[in-house]
Amino acid sequence: MKKKLQEIFEWFHRNPELSYEEYRTTQQIRRILEEAGVEILPLSLETGLVAVIRGKKEGPVQALRCDIDALPILEESGLSYASETPGRMHACGHDFHITAGIGAALRLQERREELAGTVKILFQPGEESSLGALKLLETDVCDDVERFWGLHADPTNEAGVIGLRPGYVSAAVDRFLITIKGIGCHGAHPDDGADPIPAACAVVQALQTIVTRNVNAFHPALISVTRIEAGNTWNVIPETAELEGTVRTMDRADRKLFEEKLSLIAERTAQAYGAQAQVQWIPGPPAVVNDEKMAEYAADVARRLGFVVVPEEQSLGGDDFSFYEEKAPGCYIKIGTGKGQLIHQPGFAVDESVLEPTAVYLTEVLMGD
Repeated sequence: MKKKLQEIFEWFHRNPELSYEEYRTTQQIRRILEEAGVEILPLSLETGLVAVIRGKKEGPVQALRCDIDALPILEESGLSYASETPGRMHACGHDFHITAGIGAALRLQERREELAGTVKILFQPGEESSLGALKLLETDVCDDVERFWGLHADPTNEAGVIGLRPGYVSAAVDRFLITIKGIGCHGAHPDDGADPIPAACAVVQALQTIVTRNVNAFHPALISVTRIEAGNTWNVIPETAELEGTVRTMDRADRKLFEEKLSLIAERTAQAYGAQAQVQWIPGPPAVVNDEKMAEYAADVARRLGFVVVPEEQSLGGDDFSFYEEKAPGCYIKIGTGKGQLIHQPGFAVDESVLEPTAVYLTEVLMGD
């Protein structure tokens, strides 16, 4: 199994595909699983698939989410099996997730006589879009699932270390787009118009007060303006300016507060500068929250298998795994993949020694009832 998983992992790492373009990835997953006799559910998905292992004993229906897409990053890892597609790289460990999921599926298939209940392995497309989980949830494949499990590569911990904690582990992810409309005019005569640029700068500063003056200081939250654009030449005051950014929250009430305050601040601040603001709020996935009993159980299994268990780091990053948790309890597990460059960086790499132990660990988690 160790050699087989190594070969599987290297193939996926060499052949990364972006969100919703994971055609070869899907075909390869299907080929490996069908050769092993694993059942693939007939779903109308363009990319991604769901495998199912039906145990011979009564038990719950569980699901393991394994995301499959890569990132638009030029790889600089120096690996002998580096990406063969320039500008595309598995820089978030999804090739590791695929391999671990396949390994668990193969082991569960061999142990069907012992397996209590049913396990569905969700090879999900488009996680990097933050909405790929909805592709599966639009089908009925998750309707009977009672527990959802997720995993993620963790380059902040050594191989053999597993991060787990009950409660919040990652944030709700929302996006906003603010268009500030003024009155364009000559750069030498600003009094003839309404300049949207100082209005935009004032909005950027004012938005930070949502965190500093409206949110409980003990609640993790942030707002980041990540893009500001206005004008196209040096001597013309433009008519519009655009701001774009993201809001990250853990608490549901804080999430709602941000949406309301952001619109109010942008609109009123723009008005003070003689301009108008139009605000678009684009909601993303909610916060990931680990079920307490599932987290405790997963930690117990990890210790029994000889892993070191540490508190899972909380992050204001997000994951669309949270959409599954709106249907049933879930647990998101961080697997130490060797300390090195962080995810979404060109030198990110997974310590291959974690492949088989992770597959064994996931199998044992899913075997329990």
